[in-house]
Amino acid sequence: MKKNLITVVILALVVVNLVLTAVLTISIVPETKKANELITKVCSAIDLDLQAGDTAGSLAVNVEDLFDYAVNSGETMTINLKNSGDGKDHYGILGISLSLDTTNEDYSKFGDGAGDLSAYDNVISDTIKSVVASHTVDEMRNNEEGVKEEILEALQTLFKSSVIVRVNFSTATYN
Repeated sequence: MKKNLITVVILALVVVNLVLTAVLTISIVPETKKANELITKVCSAIDLDLQAGDTAGSLAVNVEDLFDYAVNSGETMTINLKNSGDGKDHYGILGISLSLDTTNEDYSKFGDGAGDLSAYDNVISDTIKSVVASHTVDEMRNNEEGVKEEILEALQTLFKSSVIVRVNFSTATYN
């Protein structure tokens, strides 16, 4: 009689376990599907952002297809930098050139197809000054590539084109 009672208790526990497992499965599976969809959306957004974030695009352009345009005929620009909190005024002296993609469909649209952007020098210089002036001297020294990337994004937005693929500092002195 004790063996039958234990068998019935075990059978009841197995049935209860089975029912609870079914309830958990039914309640968890839809949430898991929703989480998987969210993860997929986030991954696809990150993937798209990585592709769109490659503003430079210079990795995809052959060196022989680049035209180097010296901003302001190669003259240096003296730009006041953001106050770093040390009580001193800082400035940067930059010689800047832009690498243009000669294979880009917009190349012929700007500068009569010869890569001459001198008609836009004032606007380009102002855009560069705005970006550089928003950084401290330490940011310029420690993150020069990041600043170049910001300038590139601002210029690509200004021209509404990716014909400019790289910003180069031929000289860079910070004080």
